Amino acid sequence: MSIPAAPSPPRIVALPRLAAAGRWRVEAMRSISEPCLLWFTKGQGRITLAGTTKGYTAHNAIYIPAGVMHGFEVGPSVFGQAVFFGRDGGREAEKVLPATPMHLRIREVHAQQEMNQILEAAQKELEGNAPGAERAARHHLGLLVVWLERQAAKAASEAVQPDAARRLVARYAALLERDFRTGMGVGDFAAALGVTPTHLSRCCRIANGHPASVLLQDRKLFEARKLLAETRLPVKKVGESLGFSSPAYFTRAFQAYTGKSPTAFRRAP
Repeated sequence: MSIPAAPSPPRIVALPRLAAAGRWRVEAMRSISEPCLLWFTKGQGRITLAGTTKGYTAHNAIYIPAGVMHGFEVGPSVFGQAVFFGRDGGREAEKVLPATPMHLRIREVHAQQEMNQILEAAQKELEGNAPGAERAARHHLGLLVVWLERQAAKAASEAVQPDAARRLVARYAALLERDFRTGMGVGDFAAALGVTPTHLSRCCRIANGHPASVLLQDRKLFEARKLLAETRLPVKKVGESLGFSSPAYFTRAFQAYTGKSPTAFRRAP
């Protein structure tokens, strides 16, 4: 079961706030229903994007299209902003945003300053009550899209094409995001991709350091925590909606992964 995505306006959120309700909300594999840009200004960590894990540090810009599975570390020393472009459809910024993820390492000081100035101007409008504030903020986000295009063009000549393993894992991540609720196992996903489970897990280890089963379990149990935290769906139904064969199996898997039973997790503040 998925929670319907209601329309939402553009917004800019400080990265530490994203993890305020639990680090699992950003670190576990999940997707969101609107485009997002992460701008890190301090700290470092790892991000898994479409099945591939890379390190990030200050002045990294990471663009995540809607529906792309991802998760990233947010330690106490990590600062920056997340730009959500909104889910209201048809806006100019969303029309021209890239269809594929990007991880840009911005080394030029001038480009870093440009990004900070654009975000500051957009946030000022979003937090203000002046007439036309949201429209003005959208124009600033349009400039952000142009900035992203230019930085991507600069990085293109230096980009290294992903090898066969990473291409396979990206296909697995996309298939997993579509079908993780169906009860399919790693063997089923491997068969759909035309490879053996062993080969798929080997490629996942190359791309992100984990076997294919970890990516699958992480995605399913993020969704389980989301349903437990944000809906009144009975625990049994949560497990069923995610393809677990029995309530007992769901409870064991959830407790082994989180250290709490589904009921205890739901009751926790």
